[in-house]
Amino acid sequence: MLCTSGGGRTLGQFALVSYIPDPLAGFLDRLRLDLTPNCKPRAHVTVLPPRPVAPGSDLSRLTQHLDHEGRLAFPFEVVLGDIDTFPATNVIFLSLARGERELHALHENLNSGQLEYDGPFPYHPHITLAQDFDASLVAEFARIARDQWSQYEGPRRFTVESLSFVQNVAPGMWCDVARIPLGQPVGVLR
Repeated sequence: MLCTSGGGRTLGQFALVSYIPDPLAGFLDRLRLDLTPNCKPRAHVTVLPPRPVAPGSDLSRLTQHLDHEGRLAFPFEVVLGDIDTFPATNVIFLSLARGERELHALHENLNSGQLEYDGPFPYHPHITLAQDFDASLVAEFARIARDQWSQYEGPRRFTVESLSFVQNVAPGMWCDVARIPLGQPVGVLR
């Protein structure tokens, strides 16, 4: 899921994400590898950033809570915007042109109980493209990302229909713990 070379800074922590489908995910993963070759990308938008969970927490109860809350939210569309950077952390990211309001609502509803966490930065939905690299490369990497994004001719939108509860099990390695489907409007047949 995440590409971090920052040692074990999130080791043992949990997060909630929505994976991006192909072909958009394939493009974003290749771009991320072009910028930071040592990462292990899996394109996603984060709903709950990495957070500790109290020792002894019952993962099945956490999953049940997420499942219950997820069924109260309906699928929604995310449209990707422009390449930008977070100056405080030198993270290069893809902004959202649509879907940010829904992601904020999910974050507010799910950042509760044993999963409540006040992170070091305010929640800002985005798609990370590069992080944990030499800060002197920010301008160059942002230019490369903008050039490649401007040439991409595939879909720039996706539907969030489910979330994945993930755990950091080794530096830079995240494993899926549970899939959380979002609710479906009455009358929707699949």
